[in-house]
Amino acid sequence: MEEEAKMRTCHLLDLPWEDVLVPHILCYLPLQHLVSLQRVSKQFHSLIQVYLANCRVFDLSSVGPSIPKEAFCSMLKDNKVLHSLSLQNCSDWVTDKELLPVIGQNQHLQRADMSGCVWLTRHSLVAVSLSCMHLQHLGLAHCEWVDSLSLRSLADHCGGLQSIDLTACRQLKDDAICYLAKKCLKLRSLSLAVNANVTDESVEEVAKNCRGLEQLDLTGCLRVRNQSIRYILSYFQV
Repeated sequence: MEEEAKMRTCHLLDLPWEDVLVPHILCYLPLQHLVSLQRVSKQFHSLIQVYLANCRVFDLSSVGPSIPKEAFCSMLKDNKVLHSLSLQNCSDWVTDKELLPVIGQNQHLQRADMSGCVWLTRHSLVAVSLSCMHLQHLGLAHCEWVDSLSLRSLADHCGGLQSIDLTACRQLKDDAICYLAKKCLKLRSLSLAVNANVTDESVEEVAKNCRGLEQLDLTGCLRVRNQSIRYILSYFQV
């Protein structure tokens, strides 16, 4: 009887990892729980590494401040299949040194959010543009390191971009925004908010080129006149 009971006993780690645990169980656990689970045993650590190497969505927005940068590098060192990466709330520690290796080995990235990551530099945006040509959604709000050259690189290589948040990217001026509008014709959502450099020229160029635009945020763009707003309305027949 005891032998039969032992045969009927099934431990979690006895289940097939890549066929059962990774796609059907671990994918439902919050990231902070996965981090905790790694510490249980060597087997669990290996299991979580298998999961992290195959996950397509990696979102640090809820746990960013509590994740050491060394842990971030370790968690994604084997991942080459990311589709979505969110680094919101990682502003205290994420730098080019941590991010560049991840970007370089994830060429299928479609969504990236680096909003508020103040310690990054233009090199990270250039790396995204050169490595992630299938990028569709990009968050750069409050990244004041974004400059004209890095945005032009993005426009040249990521023509399929559908949304970009440039809120408070105060280095950007009309020339860079107009260039983006001419290259990224599929844009549906664009935020230029909180940038006193933005003028009617940018707004009118966006209206002429991005005919599928659904959302344009000009909050705090003090140099944009009512005339440009009417220009947009005439183009999109709102």
